[in-house]
Amino acid sequence: MKTRPIHIVGNWKMNLTMHEISNFFIEMTKMKMELKCKAWIAPQALHIPILKEIAFTTGAIQIGAQNCSHADSGAFTGEISPVALADMGVEFVIIGHSERRTIFGEKNEILNEKVLNALKHNLKVIYCVGETLEERESGSTFKVIEEQLNVGLKNLPADKAHLLLVAYEPVWAIGTGKVATAEQAEEVHAFIRTKLAHNKEETVILYGGSVKPDNIDSLLRKDNIDGALVGGASLKASDFKQLCSIASVI
Repeated sequence: MKTRPIHIVGNWKMNLTMHEISNFFIEMTKMKMELKCKAWIAPQALHIPILKEIAFTTGAIQIGAQNCSHADSGAFTGEISPVALADMGVEFVIIGHSERRTIFGEKNEILNEKVLNALKHNLKVIYCVGETLEERESGSTFKVIEEQLNVGLKNLPADKAHLLLVAYEPVWAIGTGKVATAEQAEEVHAFIRTKLAHNKEETVILYGGSVKPDNIDSLLRKDNIDGALVGGASLKASDFKQLCSIASVI
């Protein structure tokens, strides 16, 4: 039996129209899901208010953001203020996703600023770490992840540590159809836990990397894997419901 709550977090990335979102929740309602896990969804920023309204009526799913700024306000065109997110009642924010790191060039230092700012406004933070295929094959996995943790979580206030979740997402397994074996993922998750400065045993550590209904069970049965950060499989209500159902009986 897991001592930490299992989380299934859907990262919708830059996907879904209003019509598709409506259909998603219609299907979810029809399935009458009884959740025993934490079910979270991070949609595109412009859809957050709509999902917040829907989630309020269902009461089952928490809504978050895929990113936020390092600053509260100012001349940062196109950025999303953590103050505005908190004001809207957003529960969590994903920071440091591999796509933010690789496509948008976000470094550990700026991610640290984002983490600290989001926590300052009492947003739960899912901080993402992970290695590329080249880094894994060169034997640098643990070195890379330790650096991401040390810099990205530098000066993390002890009184805010309960708001932190960590997601391990091997870059080589995101959107590729490849998935780390349960043993590979557990090895890294256990390493991450040893490197946390606060709340080592209580911190939820998620696995993200081509998670699907047919591979999530073996992952969640590992001691240090407390849930999943899910991309493509979270876009279909039937798949998301199946992931949550499996997570609810672990």
